[in-house]
Amino acid sequence: MPAIIRRVKGQCNLIWLENLNLRGDYKTIILDYIREKHPHLLPLYQEIYVQGNRGYWRMLDQELKADAASLGLDYMTNDDSMQWPFDAPPVVVNHFYHEQIKRSARKDGSRHAETVGG
Repeated sequence: MPAIIRRVKGQCNLIWLENLNLRGDYKTIILDYIREKHPHLLPLYQEIYVQGNRGYWRMLDQELKADAASLGLDYMTNDDSMQWPFDAPPVVVNHFYHEQIKRSARKDGSRHAETVGG
């Protein structure tokens, strides 16, 4: 993903990073595809999508945060509420934890992404 960020940073004002959201029958189809086409990745996919281990996403989050900082880019996690000028440098948004997000129902009517329990 750092290569993607470097490649597009001069062409956009938002870089949205999101992981796969595997549920139901689709999960089995994707894992079978990985097993057949990319067997070396199967242990990682099983750890993430079968065992529910979030360690990979936490590690990647830290790497991307450091990479964004080295490029002088803002980095946010699970926040879709920002408003930046169109010609501003891009902000990198990590949306790896989307299943933990809830929409807040604020009295003022605004809706911002929050982490569940946060």
